[in-house]
Amino acid sequence: MKIRAEWHSLKRVMMHRPGIEIDYAMLSPKPFLFERPYRTRIAVQEHENLENTLKENGVKVEILKDYVIQKADSDPIFRESLEEKVMETVRFFGTVVSSKAARAEMEKNLKVLDSSTLFTTITLEPSIDLKHEEGMQVEYPTVYSNLPLANLYFMRDQQAVTPGGVILGNMKRRQRMKEPEITGFVIKEAMGEENIFGIKGDGIFEGGDFMPAGKFCLIGIGSRTNLEGAMQAIKSGFLDYDEIGVVENPIYDFMENSPKDPMVNMHLDTYFNLAGDGIAVGSPELMQKAKLTIYAGGKGNEGDILGKTTLYEFLKSHNYNFIPLSLSEQLAYSSNFLTISDRKIITVNVSSVLERLLKEHVFPDYVEKEVISDLNRRGKDSLFPHNEEIRNHGIDNLPVRLSELTGGYGGAHCMTAALER
Repeated sequence: MKIRAEWHSLKRVMMHRPGIEIDYAMLSPKPFLFERPYRTRIAVQEHENLENTLKENGVKVEILKDYVIQKADSDPIFRESLEEKVMETVRFFGTVVSSKAARAEMEKNLKVLDSSTLFTTITLEPSIDLKHEEGMQVEYPTVYSNLPLANLYFMRDQQAVTPGGVILGNMKRRQRMKEPEITGFVIKEAMGEENIFGIKGDGIFEGGDFMPAGKFCLIGIGSRTNLEGAMQAIKSGFLDYDEIGVVENPIYDFMENSPKDPMVNMHLDTYFNLAGDGIAVGSPELMQKAKLTIYAGGKGNEGDILGKTTLYEFLKSHNYNFIPLSLSEQLAYSSNFLTISDRKIITVNVSSVLERLLKEHVFPDYVEKEVISDLNRRGKDSLFPHNEEIRNHGIDNLPVRLSELTGGYGGAHCMTAALER
């Protein structure tokens, strides 16, 4: 698994079909890090449409659960590893005797359970509390799901595929901490990838903050990736680039003294992306505000600082052309498109998503006011990707309706783990 540039032809991706775990998130979206509730049945259809669009464009799609099931059913060694993973995941509570007996029974029963049951178990993290009722010989169970991995369908974030192999992330939010453990398990044990480096300790790193760009790469730091995580990635030896730009994810001027909207600068790809060789798409204000430190890449001198600038000036020095995104476009996931080849991208239905965000008053009042003002200035008929700049740069746009799934905070880029380009 190796990737050098975001615009190289996409060959293989990993996706996770939303399952029962997102039903929990619908009951209380904010604590699950979701932007808003949505209709899960339609969300699954949207996910299937995204998968089909990728396949129609020559991309091999690995659905995480299907891949695990097929591998476990055909490979006894992997099946055994999956059973061990389940044993590590499930917890029993009750008396010492009852919990020990229940655990022994589960270990025995694992041999006859479907591989699909085992996979679902590790995404729900169940705990079973065995309670004794007077006069009854059999305990009755109360079942808890510790932290259902409702964000797992955002497959970009658990890892980043680089020229040297896979960098496994270390996620900041407790709701997502177990995800790299699962994807790393699959990538190593099922897919057989040997070149894996894991971010550890105080280092925090998520794949949405990594952007490969040929001779250089970018790593965003902010709410989901910190400098320690970026430096571990740089010193891993996996980032064989001439330059590595570490970007401090910025916010708009009007947000400086107000409650922050986490989507604005959650990841680098929430306000910036690459649609092709030398073509940057993003918010001009944020790119100009984003402070960037240039580090040496290659081997032997990783971590040497070569200079400081801004994201905009750095890209300009590399002769990049810019396609600007307005505030309203950026907040409606315009930059979260997926590039499948040079100047060919899969985009979110930005206009419909924005209409829904405003209708449901998802934004804080002060942000909504700015978004409406922005729309009044530019109009609703030429929102990204149906704008003049896209046409002038010859970019082929493949729209996919993601009005529901974006409610989890992310578009096509976030929902796909690129494995090979």
